[in-house]
Amino acid sequence: MVATTMLNVSKQFISVHPEELKFQFELEKQSFCDLKVTNNTDQNIAFKVKTTSPKRYYVRPNTGVLHPWDSCVIRVTLQAQQEYPPDMLCKDKFLLQSTIVSPNSEVDDLPQDAFNKDSGRTIEECKLRVVYASPNSTQGSADEDSINKPGRGLNAQGNSSLEDKQIVQRVKEERDAAIRQTQQLQQELEMWKRRRQRRNNSGFSCKFALFVALIGIMLGILLKLSFSSPTTP
Repeated sequence: MVATTMLNVSKQFISVHPEELKFQFELEKQSFCDLKVTNNTDQNIAFKVKTTSPKRYYVRPNTGVLHPWDSCVIRVTLQAQQEYPPDMLCKDKFLLQSTIVSPNSEVDDLPQDAFNKDSGRTIEECKLRVVYASPNSTQGSADEDSINKPGRGLNAQGNSSLEDKQIVQRVKEERDAAIRQTQQLQQELEMWKRRRQRRNNSGFSCKFALFVALIGIMLGILLKLSFSSPTTP
């Protein structure tokens, strides 16, 4: 039984980390979660992200192509909400589909039925659940433990130290978010360069073919004129 499970895992086209989407939920504030998607094969793998609540989330990129053993970061942004969900529970779901595509394929080359099971393709699906967390939940439990333990109450100096730690933690989170954003922009720039290079190569091939055709026509005309011109006695 264990061997069978390991075999199925090894055949997965892509792997996703983390396996759930966790958002720090605050009213009227956006929150985001990054997913790292990795191609586990030596073939090009196309992926697409779907959700049961498309108006609530912004996914970038929601479709892409991973080259062999390559990876990318998908950023899922929770739009600002006007009210808390009941009991902070979320019923939203995400579905990550993946399929094998032809070598050197890019996003613009994907057929419309690339993720349609009726097309005969092998489509793998990974379901991801959504979890909402209050930004003060962790800190609140820590403060409660400190108050309940004898001799561990916070005085004015302790409050100041706690605030300093919170500031440092916030700066670290902002730094990490900036790093992730930079990495995502670099990946999108690389993808854009690949598309531009392919288009330039395609344009060059067309121009070259046209140039060869014009030379052939000109040679044909010259040969026709040389054969049709009267010979002098």
